[in-house]
Amino acid sequence: MSDQILALDQASGQESTAFTFSERVSYLKKFGGHSQSFSTLQPGMRYFDIPGTGYVAYMRKWGSTFVLSDPVCAPDDLNTVLEHFHKRYPNASYIQVSRPVVDILHRRFGLYGTQFGSESRIDLSKWSLTGKKKQILRTALNQAEKNGISVQERFSDDHTREISEAWIRTRKCKSNEIRFLIRPMEMEYRENERHFYAYQNGKAVGFIYFDPIYRNNEIVSYVPNISRANANFRQGIFYTLMAHAMEAFQAEGIPYLDLGLTPLSLDSATEPQESRLLKRLLHGVYNRGNFLYNFKGLEFTKSRFRGERVKTYCCHKRSVPVLEFIAMFKLTRLL
Repeated sequence: MSDQILALDQASGQESTAFTFSERVSYLKKFGGHSQSFSTLQPGMRYFDIPGTGYVAYMRKWGSTFVLSDPVCAPDDLNTVLEHFHKRYPNASYIQVSRPVVDILHRRFGLYGTQFGSESRIDLSKWSLTGKKKQILRTALNQAEKNGISVQERFSDDHTREISEAWIRTRKCKSNEIRFLIRPMEMEYRENERHFYAYQNGKAVGFIYFDPIYRNNEIVSYVPNISRANANFRQGIFYTLMAHAMEAFQAEGIPYLDLGLTPLSLDSATEPQESRLLKRLLHGVYNRGNFLYNFKGLEFTKSRFRGERVKTYCCHKRSVPVLEFIAMFKLTRLL
């Protein structure tokens, strides 16, 4: 690909020449294989578009630039896309990116690539509820059945705002829904989104929204990006909804289910391109920061599904990007 390629930044005032929405969706369906590719279409996102190739999705806060997920492009074009984006935003931070992105940014531009958390993928062709390590899932399903809980897939909202507001009041961060790292519940673009609801006595008591993950215009996985439960009935609802959804996806021949980001679920070993000090600080936040977010509870919940874990990273210019992380926490509404 020629180095003379024209990259168009939608935030730079060139919106008339940036991708149309339908064009961006077409890139998503062809190359949206990251667990957060669908979330790049969330409200408030900015775009750096390369015609004929793909796009980078990012947000800005306090003068800092934050890229979400891998660029939406073919793997062979990652190097070209990242080079053009880095030229425009040399101080950008990259959040929840894969190892190939880390390798390019570290090798070409000297950026650190520090583990940010873990993700997990389940091979649905091998999935079942059997085995000692999945006893907690079977227990949750049995408890749900005893309490008259049933699960249905619905294509219209059913008490979602009421359930969500009650759920948020039980969270560590009560003021707003988190954004950026978790796309908002309300999205204008909702194609191929799947909604599963749990009911008790005919009333919805919990739900999960699943987003599609694509490869070559086919859905190859789903990821549960939005989950809520009635504050009065939380025990086992997530496990029950997940089990029913996975059974449905399995019957449809969907190859995988992704569990998405488990933030600060970190490997103890430090890789050469990682910032040792930042890694130590993130370990500390995980161990002592549950007042900000239920890191340990989320890791425990996702670990029950016994998926194949992979590392996910953040790339940053400074060894300890304190100001950038504070800006990111403000951006995501954790602070």
